[in-house]
Amino acid sequence: MEVRNVRHSYRRRTVLRGVDLHLRGGVVAGIVGENGAGKTTLLKVLAGELRPTHGTVRHSGRFGYCPQHAVLNDALTVRQHLDFFQSAFRLPQLGHAEWIMNVLGLAEYADERAGVLSGGTRQKLNLTLALMHDPQVLLLDEPYQGFDWDTYRRFWALAARLRDAGRSILIVSHLAYDTERLDELWTLTSGVLDPRAADTA
Repeated sequence: MEVRNVRHSYRRRTVLRGVDLHLRGGVVAGIVGENGAGKTTLLKVLAGELRPTHGTVRHSGRFGYCPQHAVLNDALTVRQHLDFFQSAFRLPQLGHAEWIMNVLGLAEYADERAGVLSGGTRQKLNLTLALMHDPQVLLLDEPYQGFDWDTYRRFWALAARLRDAGRSILIVSHLAYDTERLDELWTLTSGVLDPRAADTA
C-alpha cells in the first residue's frame, strides 16, 4: 500500500496534514497516537470509506478492513453473517473463514445470534468477516478491544501466520501494545506520521 501526502479536514479543522506511508508485503505494522490524533480518520481514508481532501492511496490486491465498532445485524447468527459476506465477496466456499474461526475460538458460536454475543466474541466475528476473503492488506482499528487473554494471544498467532504468508497488516491503536511483535511502528502526531518515531522492530 502506497500513501502519498494524504490530507483531510472537517470544515475548518485539519486532522491529517500530509501523511506518507509505504506498507510492504509480509509485515505487521502499527500506528499509535493519542485520542483525537486522527487515527480512525486515517484508517477510513486508507480503507476507502472516506475520501481525503488531498493525496493518494494505492492498494495492491485485495484488502480487508476491520473497524473499531463492529457493524453486525443482531438478528442474524454468526453463520448467517458468513453466508451473507460469502455472497458479497463471491466466494466459492467458506474454508478460509472456518479456519479463522477455529484459530480465534469462534466456531462454537456459529449458530448464536450476534445480539447475544459478548463484546469480545462480536469482535472475533468482526475480524473474521474482514479476513474471510483472504486479503493481501488488512487494516485493523483497535482489533483486540474486548478480547480476553487467550483470544489476545490467538490474535497475535493469527497475525504472525498471515505475515508469514506474505500478507500486510496495519494495526491502529491509541496504545503501543506488544511493540516487539511489530515489524514497523509509527506515531501519528499533529496530523503526520513522524519519521522520528518510526521504529523497525
